[in-house]
Amino acid sequence: MSFLIVFVCLLLLILLLTWGKLNAFIAFMLVSVLAGLLLGIPPEKIPASLQKGIGDTIGGLLAIIVLGAMLGKLVAESGAARQIANSLMQLFGEKYLQWALLIAGFIIGIPLFYGVGFVLMVPLIFSVVYQYKLPAVYIGLPTLAALSITHGFLPPHPSPAALVTQFHANMGLTLWYGLLVAIPALILAGPVFSRFLRKMPATPNPMFKVAESSSSQVLPGRYNSFFTALLPVILLMVTTACTHILGATPWLTLAGDAPMVMLLCIIVATFTLGLAQGRDMKQLMQIYGDAVKDVAMIVLIIAGAGALKQMLADSGVSNEIAAAMQTWHVPVLVLGWLMAALIRACVGSATIAGLTAAGMIAPLMVQAGTNPNLMVLSIGAGSLMFSHVNDAGFWMFKEYFNLSIKNTLLSWSVMETIVGTAGLAGVLLLNAFI
Repeated sequence: MSFLIVFVCLLLLILLLTWGKLNAFIAFMLVSVLAGLLLGIPPEKIPASLQKGIGDTIGGLLAIIVLGAMLGKLVAESGAARQIANSLMQLFGEKYLQWALLIAGFIIGIPLFYGVGFVLMVPLIFSVVYQYKLPAVYIGLPTLAALSITHGFLPPHPSPAALVTQFHANMGLTLWYGLLVAIPALILAGPVFSRFLRKMPATPNPMFKVAESSSSQVLPGRYNSFFTALLPVILLMVTTACTHILGATPWLTLAGDAPMVMLLCIIVATFTLGLAQGRDMKQLMQIYGDAVKDVAMIVLIIAGAGALKQMLADSGVSNEIAAAMQTWHVPVLVLGWLMAALIRACVGSATIAGLTAAGMIAPLMVQAGTNPNLMVLSIGAGSLMFSHVNDAGFWMFKEYFNLSIKNTLLSWSVMETIVGTAGLAGVLLLNAFI
């Protein structure tokens, strides 16, 4: 009976989000309360479960997400992202423009949230398409694949960061493993797959050419832009490596803590991309305030997913699901990936898919002794699977590149499926050696 209740609750969540067009946080809260009641949690204990689920999930994430949003917003507003893209295009030359934009997308995608990175990179892609008369989808898809991969695989993006907290994984180690998995997946879904799309018709709007050429913003220096954008990755990777070599000393533990890393990065960026570029503190605080508004709903969605996870845990049904899954004789990493992929196909949101799947797979992961860092990546890969008509990214790609639905499915949706499948393969390969 418990399994039927969970299934009905998940189905209701999907219907509220898709058919009902309900706000994701409200949908999660309603379904969490209903799940608690149906699973036998006393009514007077439901508020405490909700508070615990929200608090435990958001407590360790709020600083990471908010400070990460501030950094990404400043990287975009200051022109550092444009400087990175321009520098890479100059370095690689006309022959390798696709690779230049792909690497730019990957670097810019680390500090920027997916939607911001998408809107920022599209004019750069189209300016190259117009200037060199190249096929739009062939040039653009690898760059957008890079943004998708950083969104699904790499902390400090919200979904991977939330999964790291939920599975008690190590942020720095997850980032190391994530890079090992992400790069082959990106090459397959980007340059390799796009070779088959050279002749796909696309007529991007000419307004992007005008927008690009009319930009008169004074850009920050090349090294300044690269250093500031990549600083979170540099610090997390260096502190993790030092911890493995020297052991977990008190100062290394403090320096390697993800919120501390992000706090240091925003302090550095305030000077390098803010005050040093002629902005005053009032302007910078306005940028940071706008960044918080941009991520408020993401924080609430994560909080709502935490509430549902807690209801499943407090009712004991999570352990029942874990026990039942043990009889399936399917590796836990594959099960987590499959759950996230199914929810992604139904709901469309990678963040919701990853967090919902995590709440169900966590007890089984503990029982099976699965590496939590790889579990983060497995679910992240599953949450990127088959983007179609219920995903905002699908429609953004279709409209910006002016494609038919059929060609959007053949390009964007297949690319996302390659990313998710290659990600799982990379995780399983890593698992064989770790």
